[in-house]
Amino acid sequence: MHFDGTIWRPPYEAGSLLLQVTAGCTHHACKFCTLYHDLPFKFRMSPLAEVEGDLQEAQLRHTDPISMLSARLQGLPGAEPVRRAFLVGANPFVLQYGRLLDIAGLMGKYVPSVQTIGCFARITDITTKSDGELASLRKAGYDGLTIGIETGDSEALRFMNKGYDADAIVEQCSRLDQAGIRYSFFYLAGISGAGKGEAGAMATAGVCNRLHPTLIGVNMLTVYPESELYREIQRGRWKEPGEMEKYREIRTLLENLEIPTQFAALGASNAFRFQGTLPEDRKALAAALGKIMETVGEADLREYRVSLRHL
Repeated sequence: MHFDGTIWRPPYEAGSLLLQVTAGCTHHACKFCTLYHDLPFKFRMSPLAEVEGDLQEAQLRHTDPISMLSARLQGLPGAEPVRRAFLVGANPFVLQYGRLLDIAGLMGKYVPSVQTIGCFARITDITTKSDGELASLRKAGYDGLTIGIETGDSEALRFMNKGYDADAIVEQCSRLDQAGIRYSFFYLAGISGAGKGEAGAMATAGVCNRLHPTLIGVNMLTVYPESELYREIQRGRWKEPGEMEKYREIRTLLENLEIPTQFAALGASNAFRFQGTLPEDRKALAAALGKIMETVGEADLREYRVSLRHL
């Protein structure tokens, strides 16, 4: 299998077939992001021949007679059919409509058990596709995109150079809703800056309440020295919020979400993990957040933050 650099995937895609169709990020300009700094290029599109070769390799997992015989002799269970694939890279959904259809076609040829195809996507990746193309991609299997909206605070989005604002999130994700393509959001606690987190959470809840994300995954901002945001802090142009402020921000978001969705903190940036379904688990999730804020000090939370060498 071909993979370039560190491979990132959402926690809930752990059981998916990982397939590289792009590497790096087409935008590669968010001030806080360092995820793709280890690549010697900004963005690379995998040749279709390379993608096909990787799918042929993945096919062997279920068809290679030697592997199947070895498993039987060792009393190991046979490999379960792969039901889902996740295309890796910062935003594979940026690929042109025809290219995405070609990839789905190759998937059906070599790993026909795959029922849905997911990937990371930027809001701007949706913009380039017509409503008809989005509907066609859904029929081809594309479903369950993961979108790092980070926040619904347009001022913060502009400062962090995300390349879109809150109105664009609503407009483009409404088009995904119309096409029947499900999606999850990544929310980045702390992105609005010190003293602005709860207002940013309120703005984000306002955006989410107009849409239908299947999951809102909370992550916590971690500023690394190689990021542009670190340099903005050194210049005195931005101040990072404290860890406890980030938890108050998450609580505010939780309290103001009015839509049915999953609400979770699963990634490594979270010192404490939690997951539940809204609205039924709201009280339990709020109690879990309250316990963290009551029993864990700012110093301990900060120690966890600075100990994260990489996300």
